[in-house]
Amino acid sequence: MITPDYVLFLGRKTLWTAVYILLPILGSGLIVGMLVAIFQAITQIHEMTLTFIPKMAIVAFVILLFMPWFLDVLLTYTHEIFNQITLLNR
Repeated sequence: MITPDYVLFLGRKTLWTAVYILLPILGSGLIVGMLVAIFQAITQIHEMTLTFIPKMAIVAFVILLFMPWFLDVLLTYTHEIFNQITLLNR
């Protein structure tokens, strides 16, 4: 039987899984953005591509670097959900 507590548990588990996956991507983009902003403030070079290209490159690199870990987290979450579905049907 599905209870409100179970639905809250699934929602919380889903949100935490999303946070675990997105934290390295967003964190790296934030750090590179701050470094580029400091560089622009020091040199007074305000070129738009200077902010966009490094962030895009680092985010792509982090996604490729952490892809096995992302897949492991998602597969673990999926297995847990499927195991709980079989328990609910009893």
